[in-house]
Amino acid sequence: MFTDYYFIGDLVTRPALYLQDAHTITEGIEFARYAEDSGFDAVWQADSRLVREASVPMAAFAATTQRIKIGSGVVDVWTRNPARLASMFATLDDLAPGRILCGLGAWWDPLATKVGVSRDRPLTVMREVVTAVRALLANETVTVDGDFVKLDGVELDYVYQDRKPKDVPIYIGATGMKMMELTGEIADGVVLNYLVSPDYNARAMEALERGAEKSGRSVDDLDRPQLVVCSVHEDRDTALDMARNMVAQYLGQQPHIMEASGVPKSLLEAVGEVLTWPATHEQVEAAAKLIPDEIVQMLTASGTAAEAREAVTGYMSNGCTSPVLYPLGDVYATIDAFTGWDSSS
Repeated sequence: MFTDYYFIGDLVTRPALYLQDAHTITEGIEFARYAEDSGFDAVWQADSRLVREASVPMAAFAATTQRIKIGSGVVDVWTRNPARLASMFATLDDLAPGRILCGLGAWWDPLATKVGVSRDRPLTVMREVVTAVRALLANETVTVDGDFVKLDGVELDYVYQDRKPKDVPIYIGATGMKMMELTGEIADGVVLNYLVSPDYNARAMEALERGAEKSGRSVDDLDRPQLVVCSVHEDRDTALDMARNMVAQYLGQQPHIMEASGVPKSLLEAVGEVLTWPATHEQVEAAAKLIPDEIVQMLTASGTAAEAREAVTGYMSNGCTSPVLYPLGDVYATIDAFTGWDSSS
């Protein structure tokens, strides 16, 4: 017996689970089923680095659950042709009708550069890809002569199934404010990033609102799930230490985002002196020693279960509609910490 939604004051909590490649796909299936039984809204699978491609585990989760939504959090728009992207998500929808969420992102450097993707004009590319994928999923015949997307009378070529639109909402994984504004204009939702402070969300909401107004909408018309690094342990220090290494690595990889979240520039510079790319485990360990507890707690939901829930409340109070929990440590403990949660009790 479970409750689908948990209330935080006037907010409705729709907890979700985020999986990368830290566990086997078989374990991921069990996590997805446990999250479903615990009333979670969705499982989001990352197209993580060059380790795990998202569609295979998404299919595995979709095939072994009944209710929970399955999202890509996120797949890049450069390495899959938009027609193939539409075909991929149409196929997943065949497996779990009405439960698939299409999350797209502009990828990141230096990984993109290393595989030959220049990421030129990401806003233009994202607009073209989202527009094309949406039209294809809507059962339209699409001709586009864009800067990036080139389609000549393309449609999803159904032969053995009903020709009808697919109910697959499109989300953009946005971090920068220009991409955030575009998301507000053209997407059904945004996948807000992790390791940002709740204050960062306030600027994101303003950018989403500006974009939404361009298409006659408001930010409230957008779904706004947010990845939240969640490190839960009965021993607070253990929980913080589990998150500290990840925070250190992200401070070195994405300093501009960290500065926007309020991380002192002096700390970013100190971490930058220790970490190279790609960072070694020893470098991450050394950099982690520089990260104080308050920075870990500002950027993550870490500590005891009660502290983690309080941190998630902060993100929801600043625009997040669904905390997508990225568990460090025991995944079941993270799910349990947010199962049946009633903050008034």
